[in-house]
This record gives sequence, structure tokens and C-alpha cells, in this order.
Amino acid sequence: MIVTTAGRTDKAMIQTAKHIAQDLGCTYIQRNKKSVLTLFKEFDQEVLVIGKNRYEWHRMNETEPIFFHPNTAGFRVKRWLQGEIEPFLKATELKEGMSFLDCTLGLASDSIMASLATGEKGKVCGIEGNEVLAYLVKNGLAAWESDHNSLESAMRRIKVIQGKHQEVLSKLPDKSFDVVYFDPMFEIGIEESNGIAPLRNIAVTDALNEQTLQEAKRVANNRVVLKDHWQSEKFAHYGFTVLKRKTAKFHFGYIEC
Repeated sequence: MIVTTAGRTDKAMIQTAKHIAQDLGCTYIQRNKKSVLTLFKEFDQEVLVIGKNRYEWHRMNETEPIFFHPNTAGFRVKRWLQGEIEPFLKATELKEGMSFLDCTLGLASDSIMASLATGEKGKVCGIEGNEVLAYLVKNGLAAWESDHNSLESAMRRIKVIQGKHQEVLSKLPDKSFDVVYFDPMFEIGIEESNGIAPLRNIAVTDALNEQTLQEAKRVANNRVVLKDHWQSEKFAHYGFTVLKRKTAKFHFGYIEC
């Protein structure tokens, strides 16, 4: 992958791009008004474009770039604060001051909700297996500006851990998080999930297995929670209590610890 700047740039943006290239072990390339398509043809590598407001990861043969955005979290936060039921929080039973470990961070939509629910005294950590995505999300959570102060504060409190969740879990102490959460990429696609569609081809597909689940139950003080397609066999196979919703494309399941 190469790193460059947006079309309109300045010295500060160039310096930022150079630092990011160094962080990721990539090569910085001066943009020189070239299109991303031209850069693809010239370097035959993926392109990370550093702009003023966001970083865009352009992958070869993909029509849409990947960039950090709160996805559905903004809408969910507003509805929850207005008194609507949030299925994720019902499944996790998160309260003020609790701790939450998201083993499949992605764009951090669920972790943002968790951070809002657990508040300033809570602790929210998210594990992301893809190095570039983890970098984009970490920086996005730190820099995203919102008109909603509580949403912005919730984003700032999330700690991003880059690595495989099996390895991270194995190194954690017993009962070190109240809730351990899994939201693996669904084996059965959902057409409506346009916000996460670009992630399907970069997701680290470490399937939930018995060993990982045992580690999760050891680390969790209260619950291990799984979000999966409504037709998923994982719920029954691993003994999750399922919270079924009639019209939902996915369900939440939990195991009490």
C-alpha cells in the first residue's frame, strides 16, 4: 500500500501523510494531481489517501473506498436517548461504570453504543484484526466531530487494540471485562447492510470456535454476547440464549457467566 494526500493539500497534510506512512510501514508518494486510478496503474498497490476530514483506503478492483464513519451509531444514540429500546444494550445489559470488550470492532458502531451506556467511569476496548482498518478507526474515533457532545465523548473513550481476538483474549486475566462481545461477519449476507459492505472483503474471518468461546467465558464477568444472522446455527451449537425479534435480520444471543 502507498500513502498520499488528497487533491487539495498543504504542508501540514503532507507531513501527516508521511507520519502515517511511517506508522504503517508504507511508502509516501507525492500526489501531483494524479487520480487514484492513475496511482493504481502506476504503482499496482492499494492507496491510502490522507485528507483534511478523513482518511480513505482505496482498494484495487473495489468501487468504494473504506473510511471511518460512525455508521448507524448516530441514529441509534438519538433513538436510545429518546427512550427507544436498543436491542444491543438489552442483550449486553450494560450499565454505567461497566466494562466491555468488543472482539470484532469493525467500524465500532456497537462499541460507541457501549461507551455511551457505560459512561465516563466505564471501560470499552475493541479488537480489530485488520491493521489498516484498526488504524483508520483509532484515528477516526479520536478525531470525528459531532454536534452531539455525548456521542463525541463516547467515541474518544474507546481503546482500539490491533490483533487477533483469540490471542488478545488468551492474555487477559479472568473476569477482567463485564461483557465480551462477538459480531462476526455474517456468513449469509444482508443486502440492507450497505454501511459495512466494503468491510466484507477485508474482515479477518476467524470463526468463533469452542476454544475462543471458553476464553471469552473466562474473561467475562457477566455475559458473553453474540450477534449473528437470524438463521445462524452458532446460537444453538454453543448454547446461547437467543433474544429473537420477529422482523430482524439478525439476533443477539448471550451466555451468562
